[in-house]
Amino acid sequence: APRPRNMATSKYKYCPMCRAPMVIKEDEEGKMRSSCSAPCGFTHYNNPTPVVGAIAQRTEDNSVVLVRSIGWPEKFFGLVTGFLEPQEDPKEGVIREVKEELGVHNARIERMVGVYPFKKMNQIIVVYHVWVTGEISIDKRELAGYKTVAVDKLTPWPQGTGKAVRDWLISKRSTGAARQLKSSL
Repeated sequence: APRPRNMATSKYKYCPMCRAPMVIKEDEEGKMRSSCSAPCGFTHYNNPTPVVGAIAQRTEDNSVVLVRSIGWPEKFFGLVTGFLEPQEDPKEGVIREVKEELGVHNARIERMVGVYPFKKMNQIIVVYHVWVTGEISIDKRELAGYKTVAVDKLTPWPQGTGKAVRDWLISKRSTGAARQLKSSL
């Protein structure tokens, strides 16, 4: 039978401990989980994946750099994001991602913007405001393109890192328009 997308069912078809088939069953908390059909006791909890994101603002013109990943629609752009490496501090991870994806040598964290659930991808995204300096040379193995957007022209999107952009813009503006922006998302 087809398995629901966002359950703990998609990662393992067979138990990584004993190789028995995985089945969906109710755990002791009453939640449906992907569990081993044999008595080894393995349960896959499908914990969210930690991701870092950067509102990368250029020191040269104060614009924000948005990127388009390979495979995304032509007009779809988002923040620089990436997975944390094992044992990596989120601050180190966001600087690494900015340098890798944008090809800049100078990146400095201004502040953490917030932590945002991205349920569709089962991720927790830690977003920082990062100042970048220098010429942008994207990693073409990961990105299909980039664009820069003036801060006053930047508008948030409803999913994923868009809420971080919203919160960052609100923190930068003190007008009624910013309050309207918060209530619109």
